[in-house]
Amino acid sequence: MSDKLIIPSIILASASPRRQILLQQVGIPFEVIIPHTEELAPQGGDFPLVAMTNADAKARSVGSRVAGRPILAADTLVELDGEPLGKPRDADAARSMLTALSGRMHTVYTGYTLVDEESGKRYPDYAVTDVWFRQLGWREIESYIASGEPFDKAGAYGIQARGALLIERINGCFFNVMGLPIVKVWETMKRWMTDRGVEMEGW
Repeated sequence: MSDKLIIPSIILASASPRRQILLQQVGIPFEVIIPHTEELAPQGGDFPLVAMTNADAKARSVGSRVAGRPILAADTLVELDGEPLGKPRDADAARSMLTALSGRMHTVYTGYTLVDEESGKRYPDYAVTDVWFRQLGWREIESYIASGEPFDKAGAYGIQARGALLIERINGCFFNVMGLPIVKVWETMKRWMTDRGVEMEGW
């Protein structure tokens, strides 16, 4: 009897290279199909619900293209003082966000869903991480903007690259700040595989 678990290949409904890297690192096989949806902005402070709703919309947008294969979709939101910080449209927006985050705590939410298209069952969940920035000097803000790293990331930074130098500490999942709480996703995948009849004892 082999101890090797054969993990079914999933569809990743995301253009995020960071989510792809995380799945590759832990050995979850996947194929990327980029969703086409308009993301909702949080209203009234319910960031987890909005993140999960956005993730579900992404999964639905690719559902007709996957022929019954399981879909993983996610959405990451950054919140400061009850307001969302999206991806900066230009250097001025990135500068404003990084200045606001400097020396303060903010919160990162990632909502995700795993959808079994064959059965129609959905497995939504989310993760929350508090992030503290150290006090930033204006030169390092300008240098970070000049690196180009802020422009495809909510909150104008990435924890996994040069942006790690901006962060003093976190409370919660590091990978959630990257865009996918990979341990929670794996626990969700185990529930899904158990429901499909895959033997998961010992995992």
